[in-house]
Amino acid sequence: MAANFWASSHCKQLVEQEDVDVVHSLDKEKGLTLDEFKLIKIHMSNHISKLGERVKVQQRVVATAITYFRRVYTRKSMTEYDPRLVAPTCLYLAAKAEESTVQAKLIAFYLRKCPEPYVFEIKDILEMEMKLLEALDYYLVIYHPYRSLLQLLQDAGMQDLTIPAWSIVNDTYKMDLILCHPPYMIALACIYIASVLKERDTNTWFEELRVDMNVIKNIAVEILDFYDVYKPTTEDRINAALTKLTAKT
Repeated sequence: MAANFWASSHCKQLVEQEDVDVVHSLDKEKGLTLDEFKLIKIHMSNHISKLGERVKVQQRVVATAITYFRRVYTRKSMTEYDPRLVAPTCLYLAAKAEESTVQAKLIAFYLRKCPEPYVFEIKDILEMEMKLLEALDYYLVIYHPYRSLLQLLQDAGMQDLTIPAWSIVNDTYKMDLILCHPPYMIALACIYIASVLKERDTNTWFEELRVDMNVIKNIAVEILDFYDVYKPTTEDRINAALTKLTAKT
């Protein structure tokens, strides 16, 4: 897997965190702040997860969809690409890419159960699909930390850390880590956090892996910092941020 990742388009498109935390000029003109930009991405990542549960796709499909969603906004503005439409379209596209196809009409059906601004028709999803493919440069293969996580824990005989570490990996998709770091490094950071929480001494094991512990710990700190500052937000605050994007200037 590692060899495949290093030769992949995913690897070639890794970016620095400072290149991710950038509000597009068109969105700035609408008054969108960096905090609101991050807030919308977290909110829509959760929206994708809930929609994924309803259409019954695997976690990998949801993770791929969220990665597409976050990657799009390193290149395009939310003003031009409405997050409320981009999110379900990313799920539709990810299901295809992961060979777990979900019909657009099924996604549109469940969107009708959402509040009005989140309701879109099949034609809207299909039209946005073409725009997203172009925005993503048609590179759709995404590598995730899940497989590395399971392999590493099995090799180390630490399967008891699977549930907490897997849960932490899930939470990393509320952040942009997948755009900035190799997936196996994210997996190792999640194992590191889980081992500390479970009071497991893994120092020797990490030393034997001969990985850069500074990088692992830095990723772990990013995750823990997110836990410290993240608080569920109100619909009013989300709606206020999204309304800025549709306001006329």
